[in-house]
Formats: sequence, structure tokens, C-alpha cells
Amino acid sequence: MTDALKRLSDEGVAIWLDDLSRKRITSGNLAELIDQSHVVGVTTNPSIFQKAISSGEGYEQQVSDLAARKVTVEEAIRMITTADVRDAADILRPVFDATDGQDGRVSIEVDPRLAHNTKATVAEAKQLAWLVDRPNTLIKIPATKAGLPAITEVIGKGISVNVTLIFSLERYREVMDAYIAGLEKAKSLGLELGKIHSVASFFVSRVDTEIDKRLDGIGTDEAKALKGKSALANARLAYQAYEEVFSSDRWAALEKAGANKQRPLWASTGVKDPELKDTLYVEQLVAPNTVNTMPEATLEATADHGEITGDTVSGGYQEAQADIDALAKVGVSYDEVVQLLEDEGVDKFESAWNDLLKSTEAELKRLAPSEG
Repeated sequence: MTDALKRLSDEGVAIWLDDLSRKRITSGNLAELIDQSHVVGVTTNPSIFQKAISSGEGYEQQVSDLAARKVTVEEAIRMITTADVRDAADILRPVFDATDGQDGRVSIEVDPRLAHNTKATVAEAKQLAWLVDRPNTLIKIPATKAGLPAITEVIGKGISVNVTLIFSLERYREVMDAYIAGLEKAKSLGLELGKIHSVASFFVSRVDTEIDKRLDGIGTDEAKALKGKSALANARLAYQAYEEVFSSDRWAALEKAGANKQRPLWASTGVKDPELKDTLYVEQLVAPNTVNTMPEATLEATADHGEITGDTVSGGYQEAQADIDALAKVGVSYDEVVQLLEDEGVDKFESAWNDLLKSTEAELKRLAPSEG
């Protein structure tokens, strides 16, 4: 084992676990990861809950109680998922207190079927914040066109947000703008800005997966030379945008009023291509005031053989821009890829949610008490 996770933390990267299940909570595993692996936050998504709840482990008693009450399947899912998030938030509360609210956070996502409905997303975000009822929760809102005004409105109400499914640099700038507009709204209402936090989840590995597939299809030496470069380049340019936006005069006025910067969060950091190093999206995305949310396999790989050599993002912007520009020269459209990935991201979460609805409905029926 190396001290890579400690070095990563020392470089200003918050390590969050991209997974949650009731077994992880009740077995003491989450507490152990916080204690021994420098984990300071947890992210969830519909796919993670679908996997956890479908395993059935630890959920039977609650599902049985919900079945006895004859609740709808949607209500059952919300009761189950918010219970897990609440318990995880309680385990992480000491981290939250020690970091003055920056870390010790647990994220829970709005129903992905609402991704293109601003009003419903805002209503769901308020409901989730009320249901979980913990100050160290982040409500996840997807960075769709409809999500952007929802982010502003939810932040404006003083609810902390994890903006998810960001793939493009243009959309990322819109997300930062939505966050700042929300803080301005909160400020005008007299809310305490220091209590509002946000992260912007910029997705990494899926960019390489889609672009590298296209580069292979083109097949030229020039195209193949670009493989494994696009995701890092995209993320590094996102960090450049973050530095620019959060050093503006507009931001300075909010910072003076106690506002927190919206940290970039590197999401989807599990490496999909076996030809790439399994810790690539950790080692090569080290920068101050960022979050890296890792699946457990990536966390373990980093602990085992990660090489943390300091900041690997700042100052690499020219090369990153050259890597992105080179895509068009070989026939890959960056704009087309990032829009496709956003659409697919929403579809994947919606599909996982629908699977979760089906499997939970089956469990409710199986555990329903016989009439009489």
C-alpha cells in the first residue's frame, strides 16, 4: 500500500466514494473508508441505488413495512434511498463539521425522468432536502438545458447542489453562471451564503470511451495517436474555465459576502479501456480545490499503486487545447460527442430508475402481507 490517497488529499483533492448501499453503512465499511482511506464524501446515482436495492441485502424489513402500508413504488424508493443517504450523512457528519461544511457530503439525485422539466426538478429538489433533513446533503441536478434555471432557483433557496452529467466546456460555463446567479438570488433574500455549497460533476472516462471508438473507426496513425487524451484535455480545460470564472469581479463581490466557490468534481473516473492505467483519471487530474469521486475499485487501485506527483492540471491548458483541436482535424466533432454523451447520460439514469421501479415493485408484491 502507498500513501497515495493521503498525498492526493494533501494536494487539495477531496476523495469521495462513488457508491452507497445499506450493507456498506451497517457493516461499518463506510466508517472504515473514512477512517483509513481518506474518504470525505459519498455520491449516489440511480444506477448505484438500482444495484444496491436489487441485491436485497439489508432492505427486506423496510420493504416489508412499506408493503404493509401499501405505499406506491415511487414513495417506497424515496423512503429507501433517503434513509440510506440520511444514515451516510450522519456517519460523515464529523467530517462535515471539521471542514466547515465543505466535505462530509452525501449526494442524492432528483428523479431522472424530470431532467427536462425545470419546475418539477425544483419541486423534487426541495422535497429531497426536506426528506433527508441533513445539512450535509447535496441534491443532484443534471446539467440539461432545463436543469440550468433549476440550479439557480434551488441554490437561491439556500439548498446545496451537486450539478451532474456535465460533459462540455460550454455547458460547464453555463453551470457556473447558474450557480453564481443562484447565490446572487440567495444574497438578495438575505440568506447566509457561507452555508450554501456546490460541486460541478464533470464526467471524464465516458469522453475517452466515445471519442476513442471514433478514432479507432477512422483508423489513421494520426487519429490513433490521439487515443486516451481527450478526457484529460477536456477536464483540464474545464479547470481553466473554473479558475477564470472564480477570479472574476462578479465572483469577488459574492466571495466578499462569504460565498463558497463551486468546486469541480471529476466524475466517472473508473478507467474503461484496459490499455490505459487504471489510476489515470486520478493521477492526471490533481488540482487544488477539486473533488474526485471514485468507484471502490479505483480507490483501491490508487491506494495500492497510485503515483501522486503534485498538480497535474494547472499550466497544461495549451497542450489540452491542442489535443481537443486535433480531433476536428481527423474528423471527430467535439460538439456532437458531448451532446450525445449528455443525452445518453440522462437516458442511462432514467433506464436505471425504471429498472429500480420494476425491481422494487416486485419486492413490494413479494413481501406484501396476505389479506385477512
